[in-house]
Amino acid sequence: MTAPASKTELLIVDDDPLIADALGYFLRRDYDVSTASTRAQAVELLRDKQTAPALALIDLGLPPTPHRPDEGFALIADILAHAPTTRIVVLSGQSDELNARHARALGATEFVAKPADPDYLRGLIRRVLSFRDTSTEIDDGLIGESASLQKLRAQLRQFAHSPFPVLIEGESGSGKELAAAALHRLSERAAKPYLALNCAAISPSLVEATLFGHSKGAFTGASGPRTGYFEDASDGTLFLDEIGELPIDLQPKLLRVLENGEFQRIGETLARHSSARIVTATNRDLKKEVREGRFRADLYHRLSVFTVAIPPLRDLGDDRIRLLEHFRAVYTAQADLPPFRLAEDAIQRLLNYRFPGNVRELRNIVIRLTTKLAGKEVGVDDLEAELDLGDASLAAGVMPAPTLATRAELVAIALSDIQSRHDFNLDVTLRRWEEAYIDAAQQLAHGNMSQAARLLGVIRSTLYNRIETLARENDASVKAGAGLVGTKRNGRG
Repeated sequence: MTAPASKTELLIVDDDPLIADALGYFLRRDYDVSTASTRAQAVELLRDKQTAPALALIDLGLPPTPHRPDEGFALIADILAHAPTTRIVVLSGQSDELNARHARALGATEFVAKPADPDYLRGLIRRVLSFRDTSTEIDDGLIGESASLQKLRAQLRQFAHSPFPVLIEGESGSGKELAAAALHRLSERAAKPYLALNCAAISPSLVEATLFGHSKGAFTGASGPRTGYFEDASDGTLFLDEIGELPIDLQPKLLRVLENGEFQRIGETLARHSSARIVTATNRDLKKEVREGRFRADLYHRLSVFTVAIPPLRDLGDDRIRLLEHFRAVYTAQADLPPFRLAEDAIQRLLNYRFPGNVRELRNIVIRLTTKLAGKEVGVDDLEAELDLGDASLAAGVMPAPTLATRAELVAIALSDIQSRHDFNLDVTLRRWEEAYIDAAQQLAHGNMSQAARLLGVIRSTLYNRIETLARENDASVKAGAGLVGTKRNGRG
C-alpha cells in the first residue's frame, strides 16, 4: 500500500482570527496550512519549518500598525529572506493601487483585495503554484549578453575552481543565490554537496548550533547529537547568504574555520575539520558595517578574497528584454498558454523602469502578464499597472538624480553652469529645479497629487504648499521684473 502524497504547504498571516480560520478551513482540503497573526509569529514559523512553504497568503495590515501596510511590506522581505522560493500572495483590505504595486515590487506574485471570492482565491493559488522556477537549470544562471553580465560570467568561471572564499554583493532580488549556485556547478566540486543557509533566517541563539552542530544535552532541547552545516557540506560548497546578519560574537568562530578549517560542536571539545568551500553574499555595505563596529575587519578580509558584484537589473540595458523573453517562454510553456506581446511603447517603458525588485520583480511581472494577457498585446498602460511608481527612485529616465552623483561631480556641474552664465541666480536656479521635479512627478502620477507627493518623498499638504510658494515667488518675480523694466523706460524717457 502506497503512502498518501504529502500536501503542499501554505502559510496564512492575518491578524483577524475569523479570516485566518475561515481561510484555513477552506484551504486545508488541498493544502497543509499553518497560520500566524503577526510578522514575528510568521518569521518564527519559517525558522521552525524543515521545508519552506510553497506559498504565503498574507495581509498587509498587521500589528502593531494594523491600519498601515508597513508590517506587511516588511514581512514580504522577511519571507523572501528566509525562503526565496516561496510565492507570496497578498490578501489585504488596504487595496490602494500604490500598495498593490509596491507589494509586487517587493516580491509578491499577486495582490488580491478583500473580500475575495473563495473559488477565485483557490484558482489563483493553483495558478501561482503552477509556475516553476527554472533558473537553476541554466548552466551559469545568467541570461543576457550585456558587458556587465559578460564580466560577471567571466568572474564566475575564473573563481569557480579556486578553494578560496568568494563574497557576492548585490541588491535584493538581483540573483546572488544564482551566482553562488553557479560557482558550485562550474567547479570541480559540482558532484559534492551544495548547502545554502540564510543567516537572517535563523534565530541568533541557534546560528552556532546550525552551523557547527551540537552534542546531546549541550542545551535545553538538545535530545541527541546533531551535525551542522559545515560538517554536512563536507568537501563541497557552503553558501552563507545575508552574512552581514551573523551575530558579532559568532564571527570569531567562523573566522577560525576559514583560517584552518577547525570547528567544534557545541558541548564538545573535540576539534573537527571542514574542507568546504565558503561562498557568502550580502546586500549590505560590509565595509560600512566594519567601520561602524558591526562586522569584524579580519573576517571581512577573509571572506572577500574574491569579490563578485551582481549588477542591478536597471543597469543591464537590453538584457532586460532578453530576460523577459526567457521568463515568458518558460512560463507560457508551463501554463500551456500563448505568449503575450509587448507593444513598442511598452518596451520603451520597460527600459525606462528602474526595477527596485530586480530580477525577482521582472519574473513576477511576466507571470502576471502571462496569466492576464496570454496571446494579447501588452500596451504601456497594461505594463504600468504592474510597475511600482510610488517612489521617485523607482522612476527612470525622467531627470538627473543628483543623489547618485558624487559631491565632486555636482561641484563640476555647478562650476560649469556658473561660469557659462553671466546672470546666474541661485534662487532662480533652485526654483526651476524644484518646479521641474514637481512637474515630472505630476506627469508620472497622471495628475494624482497623492501619488506625486509619494514620488517626491513628501506628504500631499507639503506638496501643495510647495506649489503655492513657487507660484507666489514666480508671480513676485514677474511683477518685480515688470517694475524694473518700467523704471528703466522711465529713466530713458
